[in-house]
Order: sequence, then structure tokens, then C-alpha cells
Amino acid sequence: MAGVQLDQETISCSICLDVLKDPVTVPCGHSYCMNCIKSHWDKEDEKKIYSCPQCRQTFTPRPVLVKSTVLADLVEELKKTGLRAAPADHCYAGSEDVACDVCTGRKLKAQKSCLVCLISFCEKHLQPHYEIPAYAKHKLVEPSKKLQENVCSRHDEVMKLFCRTDQQSICYLCSVDEHKGHDTVSAAAERSERQRELEVNRQNVQQKIQDREKDAKLLQQEVEDINGSADKTVGNSEKIFTELIRLMEERLRELQVKLEQEIAELKRKDAEMEKLSQTQNHNQFLHDYPSLSPLSESTHSSSINIRPLRFFEDVTAAVSEVRDKLQDILREKWINISQTVTVVEVLLSEPENKTRAEFLKYSCDITLDPNTAYTQLLLSDGNRKVTLSGEQTYSSHPDRFTDWEQVLSKESLTGRCYWEVEWRGVGVSVAVAYKNISRAGRSGECWFGFNDKSWMLDCDNNSYNFYYNKVKTTVSGPRSSRVGVYLDHRAGILSFYSISGTMTLLHRVQTTFTQPLHAGLRTVYFGDSVIQSGGSLYLTVFV
Repeated sequence: MAGVQLDQETISCSICLDVLKDPVTVPCGHSYCMNCIKSHWDKEDEKKIYSCPQCRQTFTPRPVLVKSTVLADLVEELKKTGLRAAPADHCYAGSEDVACDVCTGRKLKAQKSCLVCLISFCEKHLQPHYEIPAYAKHKLVEPSKKLQENVCSRHDEVMKLFCRTDQQSICYLCSVDEHKGHDTVSAAAERSERQRELEVNRQNVQQKIQDREKDAKLLQQEVEDINGSADKTVGNSEKIFTELIRLMEERLRELQVKLEQEIAELKRKDAEMEKLSQTQNHNQFLHDYPSLSPLSESTHSSSINIRPLRFFEDVTAAVSEVRDKLQDILREKWINISQTVTVVEVLLSEPENKTRAEFLKYSCDITLDPNTAYTQLLLSDGNRKVTLSGEQTYSSHPDRFTDWEQVLSKESLTGRCYWEVEWRGVGVSVAVAYKNISRAGRSGECWFGFNDKSWMLDCDNNSYNFYYNKVKTTVSGPRSSRVGVYLDHRAGILSFYSISGTMTLLHRVQTTFTQPLHAGLRTVYFGDSVIQSGGSLYLTVFV
């Protein structure tokens, strides 16, 4: 009987934990069901490196799988002797499971983890905790691989206290040592208080979900009302009226999408809060809780009141005037609504990035638009490099800057974006601007930073200066040949960083962006050039 048990384990697949089906053997010697190992390696196709689920040995290229005739025959023989799959309560732990710490040899899946013993137990080895009175006060939780996070790294003691002064979990010895005199409470008490805060925040999120769903219904009704009224008058001015309908539907649908996205985001946050609230491990709860930023003041956007129906009267006589009026109203109200929704979107904003690696997660691919480039700027390298040549390079174009040595990116920037500008020589101006910034003439309406449609950081070897709407702000910070730019369009954040060994914040703008932005650069010396590589924008100034 022992020999049969050994054979049964030998011919079991460690992926599905069942008897091998169409067995194959990989180069390291371990065997799997044909379909199981195929599915496992399909997930690793993107990395082009294939591993054994048991020993983690890697193979390149992907090994060719051939059916193991010997194992297949052995499986068939054992089936004839009455072989059955392992009972469900004796499932072995896979690579993604928490294994029993007591089992020897091949380990079973853990059923519970003990926060006192700091060990995980399968069902068999868990029984003493249920049967022996000495274990009655032990805290059992769902299986966890993070039990050691409950142990103080300095004193090797379980952390049962929480230091409110330093906002961290501590053990008893910490409370009489480096945390002596601090405001400390039990981890359970701190969890209880944070749990109450979490529930209040969840209620706020749920209320906002209801408000946004109500707004979405109101907008849907607006669309239906507009379509109904439009159908009654479209006969007399079909061409202009069709344009009018399209305009309104686009605006309303854009807002519907925005509200639906916000509802989905709020529901996701609610789910995160619910998951955190059900965490049984106090220290894990306290560790994860700070990642939930406090809720902003509730903003109710049910004041949406786009009601263009009054403008449909007398369409036959004045449809052109109606169209112009409606466009102005929609433009104004759309800006106001966007500002309202933006406030809500930063409800649970993510923590601020601190390292360059964190910023590079948002790096964006930027190319320069030759139709916007000043006539004496020369673009090359796939529009990723621009040089101030001193000779006319481009012919006239309605999008071109006619009198300032400036160029805009082809791509519009929304969401979170990051890019870098590298330069050497005398200096450079790094900017962002709306697409509708003026282009013709030498007035401030066309110059980055001297109007309300652009923001500019002027860099040279001696100083930094920030400009917006003709207002100059002197900026202090370490001199560097590289400047990083971070944009969180929805949150209205624009930040400039000096990059050398570390990132130093030079200047941050907190505002409301009403349109997509474009990256901008201004050069003023012959030989200036801009190079775009990967997700960063590099500017090199040659003099």
C-alpha cells in the first residue's frame, strides 16, 4: 500500500494536483499534464523565459513538449488498480498558496495562520488550536505569507502596540525603549478607531456614487429632450441643425463618460475600503490604512443645468444665431462642469511621487510638430530633434509660430505625464500650452508664459524663473543640465524638477486645466537642439 501511495504522488501534476493527463517531462526532470504546463508557459511568452513551476529552473527557448510514454503507461496501470485523485482536504500547496509550516516533505495548503505562533497550519496541524485550552486565546486569521511583518525587526517580538506619535506598529520593548513617552495604544484599539474612520469614508464614497448616478440619469434625460425637440424643427434648417445636434450630443456624451468613469472609480475605492475593513490582522490593517488618503469635502455636481431647449424657438428665422449662442453657452458651462468634476476626482489622490523611478512610470512618448515650429527651427531624427539653424527651414502654416523661436509637441497631454529636458550652453525655456495659443505676431499672446494659455520655466546657467500670464516668479534650486516636468492634468498639478543625483522640486503649479496641454520649448541661440528619446524629451543647447 505504501508503494502505491508513492507512485500516486509521483504521477500527480503539481499544477492541477490531479493524476497526470497526457504526461510530459520538462528538461529539469519534473513532469506535468500537457495542458497544464502549456498554459503555464503561455503566460510567460511575453518574457521569452520559461520556468519549471517546482524547481524554478528556466529555459530558453521554450522547450518542445513530447508525451512521456513510460509515465502514461504507469498512469494507466495504476488506474486499473483503483487509483483516485487526492481528496480535496489533502490538496498540496502550489507556488501561489500559503504552505503549512509544520508539514514535512511535500507541504499541504494552509487553512489558517496564527498571529501568536507566527506559523501557518494545514487542517490536520491546526486541530490543537481548536482542542487544547492553552491555544484558546491565539488569534487565527486567513492564511498569510506576511506573518513576519508582525515581528519587530529590532527585538524579535510580536508587535502588539501602535505608536501614534510615529505612526507605526511596535512591540512592548519598543514602548519602553526608543518610543518611551510616546502616545501608544494597543494595535486592536488603533484598528478599531481607523475602522470607524474607514466606514465614514465608505459612506461618503457611496453617497457620491449615488449622486453621480443621479447626474448620469439627468444627462441621459437631457439628451432625450434635446433629440425630441430637434426632431420637430430639423426640416427647415437641416444642415445647420444637424451640426447643432452633433455639438450638443458630443458635449453631453463626454460628460456622461466622465461621470461613468468617476462612478467606476468611486466603486473601486469603495471595494478597496471594504477589503481593508475585513482584514483580520490589525498590524496589516494599520500598515495598509495610510495608503487611503482622506476624502475631500463632498462636492455635489447635480447643479448640471444645460438646458438649450429655449433656443430652438424660431429656428427657421434665426438658426445661425441660435447655433452661435448655444456654442458659447456650452463652452462656458462645460468649463464650469469640468472644474466641478475635477475637484471630486482628487477625492482619494495617490501619494506624491518622490523618486525619479516613480516619475518614469508616467513617461510619455513626445514628438515635435513641424507645423508649429518657428521657420528657422530644423526638426530631424523623426521629429525628436530640433535645431535653431538661423536659416528659413519651413514655409508658412496657420499653426506655425511666426516670430518666437518656439515649437509644440504633436501629442496632446492628459492624465499623468512625465518628460525630461536636457540642455547645455546658455539656456532654454520649458513650457506647456493649450493648442489654441496664438501663433502669429510677436505679442505676449504668442510667447510662452506671457498669457493665460501657457506656463513656462525659463532656465539658464545662473537662475530659474517661472512665468504665467506675464507674472514672473523667481525660482531657487540647484543648477542642473536636466529638468523634469510632471503633469497630472486631472488634478491640475504641474511640477518642474532639477535632476542631478536626486530630484529637487523647483516649482509647482496647482490650477484647473480646461483643455488638453502640449509640451513646448523655446530656444534663443543658434545651435540649440531638442532630442526626444524613449519616454523623455531631451534638449541640448550648442553655442
